Amino acid sequence: MLTRIRDVRKARGMTLADVAAACDPPTTPQTIGRLETGMRTVSIDWLDRIAAAMGVPASSLVTMPGRTDVPVAALIGASGADAPERTRTLVPPQPQGDLIGMVVETAQGDYRAGDELWAQRLLPEHFARAINRDVLAPRPAGRFAFGRLIAVEGSRIQLLPTTPGARQQVLADVPWLGVVTMLVRRP
Repeated sequence: MLTRIRDVRKARGMTLADVAAACDPPTTPQTIGRLETGMRTVSIDWLDRIAAAMGVPASSLVTMPGRTDVPVAALIGASGADAPERTRTLVPPQPQGDLIGMVVETAQGDYRAGDELWAQRLLPEHFARAINRDVLAPRPAGRFAFGRLIAVEGSRIQLLPTTPGARQQVLADVPWLGVVTMLVRRP
């Protein structure tokens, strides 16, 4: 079976150690490396564990007929843009059940009008994972707060809004957060 574990891991910005630690139960970076390179057989169990650790569907970790992957044309680094030494592809985004969407109607901070934001829903016990990330927090009466999560203290969170000059918000007993994981900007 041809796997794409390394491509997906790199596209998600994760190291071998990150994936190994996020597996349930945790494993070693060496084990993930062996599974990536084919030195160890990848079972369905391993695919499921690694996919869960990276927050992607297991199907994105294998080469599948009928799925169009995006070829990597260049690697952008400190010395500029260079062609990759080996063929690489990116996995196109696939909606998942725990994703929510947002549309930016008025430019704010780094976001432009028309931007689409995809966010992963997190439960309170995982809020600390989202520190220094942009989040959507539900509030009473169908309202929301949006901003950078700067602190989690017990059942309270602190958000720094994306608009310049706006005041920090402190919210209590937030049932979930939507952590921005993808920005889609149309030309």
